[in-house]
Amino acid sequence: MTRRRYIEEKLRAVDAKIGDTIRIIKDGKGMEGVLMPHHEFSGDDIVTIKLENGYNIGVAVDRNTDIVLIKKQKMGIRKTKKIPFDPNKPTISIIGTGGTIACYVDYRTGAVHPATSAEELAFSVPEIFEICNVRAHVAFQMFSEDIDVSHWKKLARYVAKELNNGVHGVIIPHGTDTMGYTSAALSFMLRNLSGPVVLVGAQRSSDRPSSDAAQNLTAAATVASKSDIGEVVVVMHGDISDTFSTIHRGTKVRKFHTSRRDAFKTVNDIPLGKIEDGKIMFNVEYRKKTDGKVLVDDKMEEDVGIVYSYPGLRPEDIPEKKGVVLVGTGLGHVPNRVIPKIKQLIDNGSIIVMTSQCIFGRINMHVYSNGRDLIKAGVISGEDMLHETAFVKLMWALAHGKNREEIERLMKTNIAGEITERTRADTFI
Repeated sequence: MTRRRYIEEKLRAVDAKIGDTIRIIKDGKGMEGVLMPHHEFSGDDIVTIKLENGYNIGVAVDRNTDIVLIKKQKMGIRKTKKIPFDPNKPTISIIGTGGTIACYVDYRTGAVHPATSAEELAFSVPEIFEICNVRAHVAFQMFSEDIDVSHWKKLARYVAKELNNGVHGVIIPHGTDTMGYTSAALSFMLRNLSGPVVLVGAQRSSDRPSSDAAQNLTAAATVASKSDIGEVVVVMHGDISDTFSTIHRGTKVRKFHTSRRDAFKTVNDIPLGKIEDGKIMFNVEYRKKTDGKVLVDDKMEEDVGIVYSYPGLRPEDIPEKKGVVLVGTGLGHVPNRVIPKIKQLIDNGSIIVMTSQCIFGRINMHVYSNGRDLIKAGVISGEDMLHETAFVKLMWALAHGKNREEIERLMKTNIAGEITERTRADTFI
């Protein structure tokens, strides 16, 4: 008998099912919690329970382990909730894409599930109904690392449709790993915004006591329903506690930490503002919403790549693509040995843009001979753009410029707040 089958028999013997409260007794110690579904990444001998404090633990069960049924879950018919409507409140639209934030807790079992319907998405954080009315849609349900250009285009069309149908703003719950790419893409694709477009995520799921999902979505709803922003922004925790949330420009934001709640920071600029105690406070000027029709310009050239410079980078490591973003060292450098290959690619029609691994600061290829050789080869300065923003912008510029001169002009023009006019001394964290 397999270990998994043995555990299933052990649970069946005491009539313990998902959602029931059980006690696992092992080595003279007892642990009590709600029986959770077996996770595909857990070992076959693991039983997972949710403790009273909200955390899940896995316990290795063997023949010397006892399982006792403490309480059966209360069974009931799950009713479909109706999204409330208050004519005195502004209406926003939530467009779900997946990610940790678009999950809700099933309080019968304690398990976290992805919201697969508009109603589940809206009720994942019901506190937002105190702020605004909600129209909810699920565009797609996937991990953010799987989102690509086709999904950006779909989202842009969704956003335009909702704003043109009269909502005050749009919220896009999104996985945090590639949220900066999506926010940049929508910043270039959407024109004449008649309301805020707010991307929001969560670093920790809704079943954890330290979850940031509720505050982030509530803050996003505040921005979407009460501000006059006419840009794409990202709203996330501003500190490790629950003091405030930060509003980041969609082309200037990056995830800096794998798990901290305040992982997102604005780069080479200061954040647009913050939300504290339900109030919005702005730090800098921003693009205001308009009264006209929202337009979608989603032409993108997908034959673009990113190359990270490193000691030992070889000429053959530079791909033959229509566009390449180099993530160079310092002010914008790569090993001298690859410069002839870069020049060859540019002579053959490729557009190559330089950004920096330093993240903060500005590209300046005029200082050292290596940089001057890159300029001579035809490499375009990415100014102070993040490499992910430069990557998205190069896709957009290649699809809109008729020739190299036009593409270079577009890359050097501040289209969506991606380039600051001058380097600020107060932005380095």
